Amino acid sequence: MFDFTGKNVIVTGGCAGLGRGIAAAFTKAGARTLVMDVSDKIDEIVREDGHAFGVRVDLADRADLKAGFEKAMELLGGRLDVLVNCAGVQKRHECEDFPLSDWDFVLEVNLNAVFELCQLAGRVMLGQGGGKIVNIASMLSFFGGLRVPAYSASKGGVMQLTRALAVAWAGKNIQVNAIAPGYMDTEMNTALVNDPVRSASILSRIPAGRWGTPEDVAGPVLFLASPAADYLSGAILPVDGGYLSC
Repeated sequence: MFDFTGKNVIVTGGCAGLGRGIAAAFTKAGARTLVMDVSDKIDEIVREDGHAFGVRVDLADRADLKAGFEKAMELLGGRLDVLVNCAGVQKRHECEDFPLSDWDFVLEVNLNAVFELCQLAGRVMLGQGGGKIVNIASMLSFFGGLRVPAYSASKGGVMQLTRALAVAWAGKNIQVNAIAPGYMDTEMNTALVNDPVRSASILSRIPAGRWGTPEDVAGPVLFLASPAADYLSGAILPVDGGYLSC
């Protein structure tokens, strides 16, 4: 049920953090994995991790996003079984001083690009009779975060977008779900991990007693992308070590 041999998968943000762990899991499960990322090291990482393809794309640039998706579909022969929207950015400022330029950048990558990629993938999947989309939401889809109003707003939007697309496409054999990672020990959270006060506060509320890892998220993503989740649509699955239960 969790064998992805012969399946075509796109993972955005697949060069680092959660995205890299997710892409690696799909490749190990037999998928033809295509990584989309803005990193200059994408070709090197694709070779190291054994992925089928890599497409360098700036998701903050709508023209580049569309061209990158078209190139990805060409490389994949026109079929797309799974899209994982994992790419994300973060900016931290006090709310009263948060620059509008940073607000626009975070919303463009974390929400607008997710919608456009879902739309582009959805057209392909509708034409072929089905597919799976897994978006990466956040704990901040459920509650606010300190000094990150744009990120909180974008991830709240990802949760509601996931539900809206699920309603639209569940009857057409396209399942759209989301993972809401808890506090993860990745590059994006370096500032939190290295802050002894905030890190201790966060850990004190995680029943599992540790920060999460990319491997903790990869398994649930594969589940949502597999036939095991054929009757699951619009779910926002927390992968948080029990954080939301406290």
